[in-house]
This record gives sequence, C-alpha cells and structure tokens, in this order.
Amino acid sequence: MVKHIVLFKLKESLSTEEKRDIACRFKQAIEALPSSIPFIRKIFVGFNINPNEQWDICLESEFDTLNDVEKYSVHPSHLAAAAILKDYKKERACTDYEC
Repeated sequence: MVKHIVLFKLKESLSTEEKRDIACRFKQAIEALPSSIPFIRKIFVGFNINPNEQWDICLESEFDTLNDVEKYSVHPSHLAAAAILKDYKKERACTDYEC
C-alpha cells in the first residue's frame, strides 16, 4: 500500500473566513473522489488547529500502488478538485511512501 500525504499553505492575504470557505470546499470535493476514482482506498482532508504550525490543510490518501497515485494525479475529477486551491495556495509539500 502507498500513502500519499499532501500539505497546503494558503496565502496570508486571505481572511480567516476565506481560508475556511476554500478549505471546506476543497475537503468536500476531495472526499467525494472515491465515487469517481475507484482505486482510491482511503482519502481524508483535515485542517490544522495548531497556530504554531505552518500548514493549513492536510490531505491523506491511500492507494495500492504508486502507479495508482500517478493515475489519480491526472484524473479529471482530481484535477477539478485541486483547482479549488489553485489561486489560493502559497505552498504545497508532498510525500508518498509504502506501508
């Protein structure tokens, strides 16, 4: 199994309300993806509650193989969900590992 973890930092110019709205729309879209991408084994989006940390959003997902992660990354449904953050994210970090 492969875990795919992605962290996002939203732009500081956004208000708290704007960040919350964007994050919630992103969470809803991402967590709906298993209905259109059947090789997603698990997917979850969480929001940082610790103001001492730099990342705002964490996406945690599981796939059978790294090839499935790669197919997910270019799937039209995933691209549409990812587009929600396109104009609002400042940084992104990602790791994929076997477990």
